[in-house]
Parts: sequence; C-alpha cells; structure tokens
Amino acid sequence: MSLLAVDMGSSGAKAVAFSEDGKALAHATQSYSGQSPHVSWSEMPPETFWHAFATVAQAASGQFSGDPVEALAISSHGETYIPVDKDNRVLGPAILNADNRAVAESDWMAERIGRRALFEVTGLSAHPMYPLPKILWQRQHQPQVFSKASSFLSLPGFLLSRLGLPAYVDYSLASRYMAFDVRKRKWSPEILASCELSADLLPMPVPAGTTAGELSTTAAKELGLTPRTPVILGGHDQPCAALGSGVLEPGRISASLGTYECLLAASNAPSLTDTAFAANLNSYCHVVPDRYVTLAYFPSGIMVDWFLRVVQPSAEGTIQDKFLPSLEASCSSSPSGLTITPHLLGTSNPDFDTAATGVIAGIRPSTSQADLYKGILEGIACEFAAMAELLRHAAGPFQDVFVSGGGVRSRLGLQLRAAIAGRNLHPVQCQEAVCLGTAILAGVAIGKYASYYQAVARIVRTSETVTPDSSVSRMYEAQKKRYELLYSSLAPFRKHRCKPEEES
Repeated sequence: MSLLAVDMGSSGAKAVAFSEDGKALAHATQSYSGQSPHVSWSEMPPETFWHAFATVAQAASGQFSGDPVEALAISSHGETYIPVDKDNRVLGPAILNADNRAVAESDWMAERIGRRALFEVTGLSAHPMYPLPKILWQRQHQPQVFSKASSFLSLPGFLLSRLGLPAYVDYSLASRYMAFDVRKRKWSPEILASCELSADLLPMPVPAGTTAGELSTTAAKELGLTPRTPVILGGHDQPCAALGSGVLEPGRISASLGTYECLLAASNAPSLTDTAFAANLNSYCHVVPDRYVTLAYFPSGIMVDWFLRVVQPSAEGTIQDKFLPSLEASCSSSPSGLTITPHLLGTSNPDFDTAATGVIAGIRPSTSQADLYKGILEGIACEFAAMAELLRHAAGPFQDVFVSGGGVRSRLGLQLRAAIAGRNLHPVQCQEAVCLGTAILAGVAIGKYASYYQAVARIVRTSETVTPDSSVSRMYEAQKKRYELLYSSLAPFRKHRCKPEEES
C-alpha cells in the first residue's frame, strides 16, 4: 500500500506516491501560472488548480500497480484563496499569494489594529499578500463578489469541496490569513470585529492530519484512485517540508531552496519577541501538534529562472538540466567580481520592501555567462547568510541546516551558502520534502506510523554534509560586506523610483 501526497505549489502541482518506508514510487507534475489583468494583481481560474490536481493524481497513481493508494493528502502554498457561494460555486478567480492589490487595506489594518497587536495575535506582520486585506479590498471594490460570498476558501479547501468533502483549513494554512489566533488556534474575534467581518466567512480550522472524509466513486474516478480512499489535510508547504526534513523539536533548522528560500525553526511556542517583530519574522502553527514554526525567507530560485530565460529563452527543462551543470563546471574558483541581489519580487525579511528589485553591479567587458550565474549564486548565498542570522537572533544559535528543494541540485550553490553563512548543510535524501512531510501526515492519520517521531526516525535521512570551507569563507568576507552595502546604499533610489502604474 502507498501514500499519495499532492503539493499545490505557487507555479505547479506535484504528486509523489511513497511506500511505507519512504521510498518514492511515482512522481508527476503539472505547471500553471497566474494572470495579471492589472498592475500588482495576480489571479488564476480555480479550475486550473483543479485540473492540475486531478492530472497529477491520475498520472502518479497510474505509474504503478499492485500497490494501491491507501490515503491521499493535500498540501499547498499559503495565502491563495477562492471566494465561493453557499453551494461552493466559485464567484471569481483565485486571488494568488503574489497579488499585492490590497496595500491600502493592509496599511489600514496596521493603523486600526496596530502592527504589534496584529503580530502578537497572528505571528505575522501586516502585508497585502495575506487574504484578509484582500477580502477587505473585494468588499470595497468588488461588492458583487463579496455580497454573494459564503466563504473564502484556502486552496486545499477548494479542492476538498470539489471532492464533495468539508472545506476545512488546517491550522498552518489558517495562520496565513492574517486573521488566525495562533495561540488559541481559532479565528481571532478581535481582528475580525475590527474589520467588521464574521468568522462564518472563513473555513473551519482543524489540525493538520485531520481526515476530511473518503473519496466517492465519482471523485475517485476523476483522480484515478479507489473509492473510499481517505483524504487527509496536509498543510502549508513550509511546515510540511520541515516535517519531511525531520524538524519537530527546537534546535533543528530546515531550509527549503525553491522559488523562495525559507529557513525554518521549530519551537514549543510562537516566537513573538521584539527581535522577531523587528525582523518581520513569521511565527505560527506547525503541522506537528503543539509545535510552532518561525521562518525567514527571501526570493531565490526565481533569479536563476530569470537567468535561464535570458540566456536560454527556448530551452526546455531537460536542456536546462544539462546547461546549468555545464555552466557551473566552468565557473572560476574565485569570486565573480559581481554583486547581485535576487530581489525580483522585492525583499522579504526583514523589511518586506516591495520597491526593491534585482540589481547587478560590477559588470565589465569580460563578464561571461558563467560569471553572471556564479554572481547570482553568490548573491543568494549572501541573502541566505543574512536570513540565518535573523533566525539565530529569534530562535537561538544553530550550526546545522537540513536542506531540500530544487536549489540542492547546485553543488556550488550549497558550498557558497555553507561558506558565507558559516553553517553545515545537510541535504535530505528525499528532495521532495514537502510531499514527504505531507505523506507522513497521511501515514499517521491512518495508523501506518504510531507518531510523527516514529515516522521521521524511520524514513527521513540525510545524504551528506556540506561544511564551510574556511578558505572560501575568507575569500568572500569583502563580498559579503559589498552585498550589504549595495542594498542599503540603494534606499534613496527605491524611495524615488517610479510607481508601478508609471512603469507599465
């Protein structure tokens, strides 16, 4: 028997079927992308998510026989939501996590409730990415949607509703709404009252690992699964990746190296200190019972994707897979001489500056593709080091980081992160850590594992250790200082750059 985990990412869906001992039996992916009908908007038809979900579930389940899926679990990126009516019919497009239309509403919430008060309850700092400000925006600007809305569902909740199951939201994804009391694990009546909203408009929060129900015959056919297969709530992708990397207790740190790069620490209570607040760290419910996560993150892999689109615009994935290792092999052992910030989507911690952009400084006539690529990896490593320090101040000292995600494929990138951050990196054997953590939730829910601890001890393994090379660390001391100086010195430029509507 196997466990099927589906992760609904920000740019695509992924399904991985695991055996009970953690071996990946099947793998399927389906990409999608958002639409931007106006500046700062990011939307997607909900049916696109449903089609991708059904496609990867069918594809994965069809890759093996004789080992039927015993449970299905769903995890997702955070913040994206779908407005539905009382019959769970969609009322408009999914509003994606990258959508920043609700700046005014976010600022209004911060002023009305107080930035620190919001942080104390939700573990989040006011920002337009979260659903609550965007729901307020819809009330003001799209009353025809808001007036008909019965609920604003999370992405897994929408998929559950399509399967004919209750549209629950687990505590970790509920935490991403900016309306959830992370200590009491319920929607905050104080925040909702301040916004003149009812908790009835939000889905019912339940623990990750809750069984939502079983697949009907019709739903099972759409997914290529067996009727009566249990469907389990996963959670927010980052805590799921942490579980899949063995991060259950304080002192162990994980890092997911993807479009965004996220460093995460587990704790017994949310980290709501002055230090965490000043750094705008997120601290909220883990998918593991009675545990919390604190995380720092920044745009990362999107900078590598941009580079590939520029230098290999027509390349398919397989060509890219060969191109980057070849390029990496040609990189000099010395610093590139470039200083590059990966802020294509603005910065995240500590300042969440939406005006920040990617910057390349130091180009000369001799600058090559390999120099640009290494410069990008150096910039990402400098940002990784900065996030590690932010997390250290909030969660305590640490030396070891358990890493997963697409960025692990770059050996040079790992070596630079280790050297510049001064940390040991431990790539986990299963690089699909989000899906593995999601499968662990399913396995515990149906009794395959006695506990999360037993599951992690049994199936989570590391492949190697990348230690800081002291000679490389010394080589990059000046580079690290230049990186910090470049960002801070451009503050006046960011303040006076044209508004988005002037750029379009």
